[in-house]
This record gives sequence, C-alpha cells and structure tokens, in this order.
Amino acid sequence: MQVLQNRRQMSRACRSAKRPLGLVPTMGALHEGHMALVKQARKDNSTLAATIFVNPSQFGPQEDLSAYPRDLERDLALLREEGVDLVFTPSVEEIYPPGFNTWVDVGGLGDRLEGAHRSGHFRGVATVVAKLFNIIGPDRAYFGQKDGQQSAVIRKMVRDLDLDVEVVMVPTVRDSDGLALSSRNAYLTEEQRRAAPVVYRALQLAQRLWQEGITDGSWIRSETRLVLESEGLIERIDYVSVANAETLEELDIVKGRVMVSVAVQLGKPRLIDNIILSSEPSISQGGHDLPVGPPSQGGM
Repeated sequence: MQVLQNRRQMSRACRSAKRPLGLVPTMGALHEGHMALVKQARKDNSTLAATIFVNPSQFGPQEDLSAYPRDLERDLALLREEGVDLVFTPSVEEIYPPGFNTWVDVGGLGDRLEGAHRSGHFRGVATVVAKLFNIIGPDRAYFGQKDGQQSAVIRKMVRDLDLDVEVVMVPTVRDSDGLALSSRNAYLTEEQRRAAPVVYRALQLAQRLWQEGITDGSWIRSETRLVLESEGLIERIDYVSVANAETLEELDIVKGRVMVSVAVQLGKPRLIDNIILSSEPSISQGGHDLPVGPPSQGGM
C-alpha cells in the first residue's frame, strides 16, 4: 500500500494504476461505516484509493476543528487490512496552498438543512471533493447514505460540472440499537449514548407511517418530531425534513424518492441521520441499512 502526501505524486500514481479505479474519501477516524465503503469499492474496482484529510473549510466557526478525532496509524492499518492500494494523506497546505481562493458552491441545494445551520459547510465539502476528483481521477467514488445531503450535493456537482465519475451510494451502517455510526459518536457520554437511538426510532416511525399509506408530509414531520421531543436529553432539534431526495425541497405530499432527515443536539455532538422512502429502484448499492453488531459505548 502506497501512502502519499504530495498531490502530484498521487496524481501520477493514479494515472498509471490499473482501471477501474475506486475512491473512498474520508476525514479519518475510521469506523465500520467507512469500512463498508472500502469493502464495496474493493469488490468493484481493480485499484482502490482512499484519502484521509480533515478538511478545515467544511468546519464552521462554532465547530472545533482541533478536537476532531485523529489516529492516522490506526486508520492506515485498517485500510491496509482491506487491501487498499493508494492512500492520499495531504497537509492542509497541500490542498489549500497560499493564495487559494477558488470555491465550488452548489447553490440552493447546499443552503438547506445542514447548510442552513452550518454556513459554508457544503462549499467546503464540494471544493475538496472536486479537488480530490481532479487529483485522483477516479472512475467511481463511494459515499455513505448517512450523509444524505452531502451525497446529493456531490451528485449535483458531478452533473453540473460534467465530471466523469460515478457516485456510488452505500447504505448507512448502524449499531444493533440503530444508531448510525459516526466518528463524532465518540463524544457521547454513556447516558447520551443510551439515549441516542431515539433518532433512528423517529425515522422508523416516519417509515412506518409511509408504509401504512400516509403521504401527508406535514403529518409525518410532526409525528417524527414528537418522538425526538420525548427524549429529555436532546437539547435542540435543528430540523425534521421530509423532502425530495435529489432537490431537498420540502414536500406536502410524499411521492417519488423521498429523504426523511433529522438533526439534533445531544450533548457535545450534533447527530444527523436519514432514511429513504421510495417505491422506486434505489440509486444505492443495496437497499437496506447495514447492522454491525452490539452497540459501542461512546465508540466510533
């Protein structure tokens, strides 16, 4: 496994690699959710590249970039074990050299939901992903459904800029109690960790209502919010959304491919999650979230 920090060296290595080439972009602090992306990409491609880069431009002024968990040696060991061929671990200066001031802004789509609460977040995400696509030139790039809005932003960027890369969605990986895996789960106390599955229970209720034939978007939002409000440890509900999965426009009537998404503040971490409601074929690889075993107590 080659580990490279220089963007030109990484670009040369990828250009000479056997095709197809798959890419799994990460910010490190790898967990089973990331590894599900890696395993799917390993199956699909002759060459597999991963990136580990904690991207400062997607952190807001109230978010602690320095506190984001980092363990490069552990991450590299996990990637090596799964047969990754190339790993790009650039410095901030390598990605954003002095004088850098060109940004990718997916207007509208990046301003809703997470974008409304984290100003500039998706501009940072879209810019770094566009740069990684340019440096690495993947045939396929793999993202998790857990970050549903991020995936929608990247798909739109790829369409709008005519980028020659297939965006592959991989189902959310969950602990046995339903909590979606996230590097930020490490910030939860034991008490908060026990409360956290309420987020998935709220989404399950939305799914159940839809399966029972309820298509009133306002009703589904209201009932989903009530479940979240029942958990006293939740300090704030930022949003409960029932929206078109591609445009993220809120729906009065649930039809087509719909994403129900929520964001809550539970102690230090802000938890986000979503579920797809659709009778149409999924654009994801596979159709269901993936369980990984017993719940971790505050682990990643």
